Amino acid sequence: MPGKVKQWNDGQMRDIMGTLLRVGVLAAAFLVVLGGVLFFIQHPKEIFDYTTFKGEPQRFRQVHLIILEALNFRGRDVIQLGLLVLIATPVARVIFSLIGFLIEKDWIYVAITTIVLIILSVSLFSNYLTI
Repeated sequence: MPGKVKQWNDGQMRDIMGTLLRVGVLAAAFLVVLGGVLFFIQHPKEIFDYTTFKGEPQRFRQVHLIILEALNFRGRDVIQLGLLVLIATPVARVIFSLIGFLIEKDWIYVAITTIVLIILSVSLFSNYLTI
C-alpha cells in the first residue's frame, strides 16, 4: 500500500545500530592508522621530547580546522579526525536510538534517551558553556 510507513522491529533496529557502531569504529581506526602513516611520512626524522608537557595547538581544538587540515592530508589532523569519529560514533547511536524510540512511540525510552543525549551534549560542549 503506497504511503504506508514501514514499521521497524527490535531486531532491525538492533542490526542497524550494530552496523552503525561497527562502521564508526572501523572508520575511526582507518583514519587513525592513515594519519599515523601520513605523519611518519611527513616527519621522518623528527625527534620528540617527552620530558616536558606541551599542550596541543589551537587548531586541534576546533572541529572545522581539524576537518579542513585533514582534507589536506596532514597526518596529525587525520589522526585527530579519527578520534573525533570515534567520539561521534556512540553519540550517533544515541541519536539513532532516540529517533527509533520516537517512531515506536516508546515515551519512557524517549525520555531516558533524551536525558542521556543532554548529558552527552553538556559534557562534549562544556567548554563553550558559561555559567
